[in-house]
Amino acid sequence: MKNYRLLPMSILGIAIIFLDQVTKLLVVKFMELGESIPLIDGFLYLTSHRNEGAAWGMLQGRMWLFYIITVFVIVVLVMFYKREAKTSLLLQTSLVLLMAGAIGNFIDRLLFQKVVDFVDTVIFGYDFPIFNVADASLTAGVILMVIQIFFFDKGDKNEN
Repeated sequence: MKNYRLLPMSILGIAIIFLDQVTKLLVVKFMELGESIPLIDGFLYLTSHRNEGAAWGMLQGRMWLFYIITVFVIVVLVMFYKREAKTSLLLQTSLVLLMAGAIGNFIDRLLFQKVVDFVDTVIFGYDFPIFNVADASLTAGVILMVIQIFFFDKGDKNEN
């Protein structure tokens, strides 16, 4: 198997963090908190929102917990990347997406004590929680990890 290089994955991670931070900066600078701009009416909006917790606003007001968890998760992901991802492009991509998403939201928590969210979607009448580029990166990373585990891992599943 091919051993994929670190440089393209580093560029991907940096690009995601950069896009995440630039889009959040634009939202903070040019939109009032709570302001919503329809992009596709009834489906997609830019909505300026701040989240003081995790997904769906869970654990609000416990910023110290997010700092500890994020640093721990990033360290574990880096160690796992170094140890396990040498030959799998899918696994490398998954881990980079997870790290970039975690770092993007960590930067917000350091700068603003909350996460800047702005992508607001309504699908089949369900108003999804407002999210950002970092959140999308985390979600994509989890999806790729699940694909890797269920379809590509060649572990010793048949051995007792």
